[in-house]
Amino acid sequence: MNIQDTIEQALASAGLDTKAGPMQGVTETIRQALASAGLGMATAPQAVSRTTAAADEARTFDVEARDLGAAPAAPASAKARGQFLARSHTGPAGSRNFKLYLPPQAVKTGAAPLPLVVMLHGCTQSPDDFAAGTRMNRLADEHGLLVVYPEQPAGANPSRCWNWFRTQDQARAGGEPEIIAGIVRAVQSEHAVANGRVYVAGLSAGAAMALVLGETHPELFSAVGVHSGLPFMAASDIPSALAAMKGRAAAGPAARPASTPKATGQARQAVPTIVFHGDRDHTVQHRNGEHIVQQTVALHAAQAPLSVRTEPGVSPGGRRYQRTLHTDTAGKPMVEAWTLHGAGHTWAGGDASGSHTDPTGPDASAAMLAFFMAHTGAS
Repeated sequence: MNIQDTIEQALASAGLDTKAGPMQGVTETIRQALASAGLGMATAPQAVSRTTAAADEARTFDVEARDLGAAPAAPASAKARGQFLARSHTGPAGSRNFKLYLPPQAVKTGAAPLPLVVMLHGCTQSPDDFAAGTRMNRLADEHGLLVVYPEQPAGANPSRCWNWFRTQDQARAGGEPEIIAGIVRAVQSEHAVANGRVYVAGLSAGAAMALVLGETHPELFSAVGVHSGLPFMAASDIPSALAAMKGRAAAGPAARPASTPKATGQARQAVPTIVFHGDRDHTVQHRNGEHIVQQTVALHAAQAPLSVRTEPGVSPGGRRYQRTLHTDTAGKPMVEAWTLHGAGHTWAGGDASGSHTDPTGPDASAAMLAFFMAHTGAS
């Protein structure tokens, strides 16, 4: 399946009309409030029983009309069919273990280059947990993707959070962004990765780090996925990080004009970004997601005019949401924002076999992948 087919299938399977209406142009072109101040994740306010979730397991792109949501696409026993490999990378900034998922398409002789998605877990999570909860490996089987899951060890953060709030880890060189970028380049050197089709997504602390990577390595990542995260440069230490998570001083550089240089003296980067956030998130307040959208829209609008439209909806699992798209003159989404009404600090549409998931939907993994496939960078 080529990239255009993947885009069209992802959007169509998500119940988005790719032939007419507002989506026609698209086809055309963040344990109880921070464990030991390690910025851990809180249990979602909306508990979803595994009995209820069982009927929602093993979903991929197949969703009901007009919703990115909860229609079962395969038996609950369905497993990813590729290879999930344990690897390690060491570079000038340090070492990290990671898991690499190779779909069946990647191991065939003469396999064509495939897109690469980097998935950054939240606090207390692991690569295996995050893979199970997001179902990204099953999507990789279906659509031909390489997926990388860098692992944050307890030695780097007691709650295994990515250190998005430390000044040294918000810079291009010498910190965690350099390590993660090094993992990507190591995978590129060993496997056929499609040119300009490397993407990064994360949950909570992982989402905040995904934004950092988009800012510090824009030549490497063609689009960013943010679920329950915080704005770039929203904090510089633990106290300011706690304040930002509660929605105080969360704007970071958002209050500055888009043309204002960063603290490093470099211009901010307008990287295509998709944002998911629950408006009942008591771990990372929803205001953070709003600021991310404001930042990113301002950066893109400074380059070219954007049009905006909002589409309300309800997932098959009953979750109400509002989806807002900021598109360029060709109808291509530069910023996509999902507000999940009543949702807490969980991955929307996730599998109950993973932690911090909300199977009621909508399907964040499918929506992010569809957004990613619409963007190709210059790398």
